[in-house]
Amino acid sequence: MEFVSKKQKLIASFLGMPSDFHYDEMVKLLGYVGFEEVKKGKTSGSKVRFDNGKGVTFMLHKPHPSGIMKQYQTENYWSYEISGIQRLYG
Repeated sequence: MEFVSKKQKLIASFLGMPSDFHYDEMVKLLGYVGFEEVKKGKTSGSKVRFDNGKGVTFMLHKPHPSGIMKQYQTENYWSYEISGIQRLYG
């Protein structure tokens, strides 16, 4: 019996380009590849900035009310994140 961690399951889900990937899952995934959410206070609205501490930052729209990311949002981050995930966990 093979043990598969929650981290491995999340990565496998993301790599499969699901149509129901949740924002909270994306935040966890970004954490796995070294990004942290930059807290901008209550006035930042649904735009959330992430930084990896190495000069790479990007904005992510926090979908509401469901939290399910649109397919195009997942695809926008897929090509960038895939290289980091494969480097770390591939």
